[in-house]
Amino acid sequence: MDELVRQISLQFPEFSRWFSAGFIVFARLLGFIRFAPIFNRKEIAGLVKLAFAFILTVIITPILKPGMPPADISPMFLILLNFAAGAIIGYIAQLIILAIESGGDMINTQMGLSSAMVMDPSTNSQTSILSRVITLLGLIIFIELGGFYWMINALIRSFTIFPVYAVSIPLEKIINLDYLVLTTSNVLYMGLQIASPVLLATLGQDIILGVISKTAPQVNVFQLSFLFKPVFGAAIMVWILPMLINVISDFFLSFSSIY
Repeated sequence: MDELVRQISLQFPEFSRWFSAGFIVFARLLGFIRFAPIFNRKEIAGLVKLAFAFILTVIITPILKPGMPPADISPMFLILLNFAAGAIIGYIAQLIILAIESGGDMINTQMGLSSAMVMDPSTNSQTSILSRVITLLGLIIFIELGGFYWMINALIRSFTIFPVYAVSIPLEKIINLDYLVLTTSNVLYMGLQIASPVLLATLGQDIILGVISKTAPQVNVFQLSFLFKPVFGAAIMVWILPMLINVISDFFLSFSSIY
């Protein structure tokens, strides 16, 4: 493969310059689309993702004004390195969606809906109903706040910091590592903030039912909890929905400083 690329570059130097750079840019875009939120959803057809990556490649490659590919570096190594760079940028953006999803899982468990699981086609795994709903809500808020622009801007800026033919990824320049560590370590904490109103409300309900079971042992408190928890939790969710949207929005806005 490497020898074939070198022979083409000798015969057609100008074509080789643009084709080699475009192929490497395309690899970085594929890594980004594979892991970035919104783009990694399996509801979007793979042909649409490839077409989007190709269009961005055609737009970005002339802007970069790449030179000739280095003869002493394997093209496959450059492709894999750029794919990894795009995947890192996309996966970091995916972390904020994982925080929202963890909050939905906590609410789902506390409401007694752990057995109500559905298949998530984007991850090929079982997920809770409320986690799925809150994740989709978070994606809508993410798009509305300009998250799509943040990700594309970070990807384009990565070509300035990490050029096409570079052989090492300067993570400390692409990403604010200190803030990234702080934010990723608080993923479960953010999920707890989202789920805290429902958790506290259902905890108060458990205390009330526990008092009833002691004062009136003939009442089947265990059966009543299965009836009250989902209804009470759903009512709390409807009540706190405006506040929940504000909390998620503030979290997304603070996360944008990573890039």
